[in-house]
Amino acid sequence: MAVTVKTFANASEAAGALSADRSARYLGGGTLVMRALNEGDVSISTVVRASDQALTRIDASGPRIMLGAGVTFARILAERDLAFLHAPARSIGGPAVRNMGTIGGNLFAPSPYGDFAVALLALDATIAVQGGFGTRDVPIEEFLQARDRQAGALVLSVSCTRPASTDAFRYRKIARIKPKGGSVITLAAHLP
Repeated sequence: MAVTVKTFANASEAAGALSADRSARYLGGGTLVMRALNEGDVSISTVVRASDQALTRIDASGPRIMLGAGVTFARILAERDLAFLHAPARSIGGPAVRNMGTIGGNLFAPSPYGDFAVALLALDATIAVQGGFGTRDVPIEEFLQARDRQAGALVLSVSCTRPASTDAFRYRKIARIKPKGGSVITLAAHLP
């Protein structure tokens, strides 16, 4: 089966293409979409990409941080200002996955993956999405409850509360085989 690849200069155009085609999927890092294609998922006929730099922007200057949906876990690990997110970022796959996997993609990772969302949940994250309905901010709880129905929407960014101190946020992943195993328990706590 042939798959069409469409690349857009900005996120708005990419979101429009996603909302217009139910068989389109967004390709960020590729760890989920490429696996699906390689396994023969015939429900995907179009792959949408965007070269919009806003999708890879990090703003860690205030009490709420903003991470573009295309920010990789390796990039989070390279940012000193994001030290409180290093433990959850390090728990994602191995080095190859951390170099490719994105914040936005991880929100769609099925269980037992997607552990970064647990940290974002504890940090009161808000997900900025754009689709046929325009752009809106969605609390992470609402987003995760409806993520299977998010086809046609593009995740633009994630914003979350910066912990008041290094002791105010804890993250622990307990896995069968560390670091690559699916988590048995993932805990995150954000203490005021």
